[in-house]
Amino acid sequence: MFRTCVSLAGLLLLAGWTNSAGADDPAANLESPTPEIALGQAVLAFEGIDDAGQPWKSADHLGQKVIVLYLYPGDFTGGCIKQAEAFRAGLQMLSDAGVEVVGVSGDSVATHKLFKGTYGLTHTLLADPEGALARQLGIPVTERPTKVRTRGKDGKPLMDEKGKSIIVERPVTLPRWTLIIGRDGKLMAKRTTVDPATEADEVLKIVRALAQ
Repeated sequence: MFRTCVSLAGLLLLAGWTNSAGADDPAANLESPTPEIALGQAVLAFEGIDDAGQPWKSADHLGQKVIVLYLYPGDFTGGCIKQAEAFRAGLQMLSDAGVEVVGVSGDSVATHKLFKGTYGLTHTLLADPEGALARQLGIPVTERPTKVRTRGKDGKPLMDEKGKSIIVERPVTLPRWTLIIGRDGKLMAKRTTVDPATEADEVLKIVRALAQ
């Protein structure tokens, strides 16, 4: 039988402009018109566009695996890079535990594609540039355009074909939350206080504990 688990709530702040990979936490003017989903409550069907530009529908995945939906402020920012790499490193163990990992941010499909290729990510990233998916799930959204200078693994700026530094912009910023949705479509756990570097390990512990 599953046991519910929830962490203490907490939100971090995000500066409106960054040309480094450090500032990546949402601003305080968060807006969420939809009530948060309670633990044990069924999560209504949701969908988004993945990093390949294809529709991703929860109805096609629920019932097959536990879905770990991790929302994060944005691609190419310090904490989000650490979190994505942590999920990349732990992806096989999570998959063995019956988990499908899906990341969501306010970045575009093109930015997600560049981010995945730069950091060797293989899990799905959904683009939510208007914050519609986040709001549907009761997750607060910061509506403020943010520009980020992209950087590679070596910390050097990524360049376009003209030799100019690639700067990407996202219309909205999401908080760093993790939702764990069971095969039955119900919310098993909600994490609103997240350490990017260790979240993959924490999620694995929760999934294993809830499965006992």
